[in-house]
Amino acid sequence: MRLALARARRGSGRTFPNPSVGAVVYRGDRVLGRGVTRPPGGAHAEIVALDSAARKVGAGRLRGASLAVTLEPCSHHGRTGPCADAAIRAGIADVVVGHLDPHPEVRGRGVRRLRRAGVEVRVGVLEAACREQHRGFLSVCERGRPFVTLKLAGTLDGRIATAGGESRWITGPRARAAVHRLRARSDGILVGTATALADDPELSARRGGRVLHRPVRVLLDARLRVPLEAKLYRGDAAQTWVLCAPGSPASRRRTREESGARILEVPRVGSGGGQGGGLDLSRALRALAREGLTELLVEGGGRLAASLLAAGLVDEVHWFVAPTMIGEDGRAALGPLGVERLSRAVTLEDVRVRRHGHDVEVIGRPVGRGAAVKRRARQVVKKR
Repeated sequence: MRLALARARRGSGRTFPNPSVGAVVYRGDRVLGRGVTRPPGGAHAEIVALDSAARKVGAGRLRGASLAVTLEPCSHHGRTGPCADAAIRAGIADVVVGHLDPHPEVRGRGVRRLRRAGVEVRVGVLEAACREQHRGFLSVCERGRPFVTLKLAGTLDGRIATAGGESRWITGPRARAAVHRLRARSDGILVGTATALADDPELSARRGGRVLHRPVRVLLDARLRVPLEAKLYRGDAAQTWVLCAPGSPASRRRTREESGARILEVPRVGSGGGQGGGLDLSRALRALAREGLTELLVEGGGRLAASLLAAGLVDEVHWFVAPTMIGEDGRAALGPLGVERLSRAVTLEDVRVRRHGHDVEVIGRPVGRGAAVKRRARQVVKKR
């Protein structure tokens, strides 16, 4: 299963709306074949592993072999045939599953089909690690929105730029490399209008100057103010999705659609809200999930980050801290949260700390007010 997980991680960010699943065909301690989910329209991990094993040792020698897979094999016809049936036809005798698939078209049916065919099935091997690998897919199935990771980078006193706007580079090269690794596992990267106008980001995952992955570039731009000359609209514009408000200027919308960008209309929040470009962030995330995104990395700006945290829409925080101080006149890394009592502060649990040269990365998952909102959301899902 560890080998299957390692294979699954290679496909992260490249298989949505499907999860990146890993599979290994083996006999005893000998690995016969490995596979990872192909991009949409391609084969699932189990098929890739079975085909690899058949090429290596011959299809006839797969009878009686075992299969480890990070997610329950599917049992329905979609773009590809049922993986459970493929394992049965190959003569697989034993299947080890990381965890069951919560998708309505599966939900234990793959395991039942295998067992009815006489295949021994074990479920729950390294389940926590497998669920973590598939966290975006699980989030969409269970909550109707992507798994949201918030990345922030600032000084010891919580500033992201000087009063004059200088911000490159607060953190060092090792910390920036870690950010690119975060990007590499993401389906999409979200920024707001202010960040797009101030930084003109490219939002690709790079290493040594080479582009490794181009996640979907998601721009929250209620009035479509970011110009077409921005880097977000360069290259493959179809990889740019823009969330805008109803009634945004028709001419701007038309030119952006003509460039190849996708425009997704999202309602505004009520009169009591207004942060995050004035758009309803919960509905924005649900719209992205409907379009297939499962893992979303949020990179700016400070008001957007605060709005997501206040609404309980952040699942994991990665805060990179540089050992420098700018002072009160610098620009804050995080916008207003409206916290009047410490008991209402957004705090993190399961905290981990990593060193990247002179910089520190603090990783954790929000609790408190955000967790309460998420608990209520899970209760609503269960009731439905």
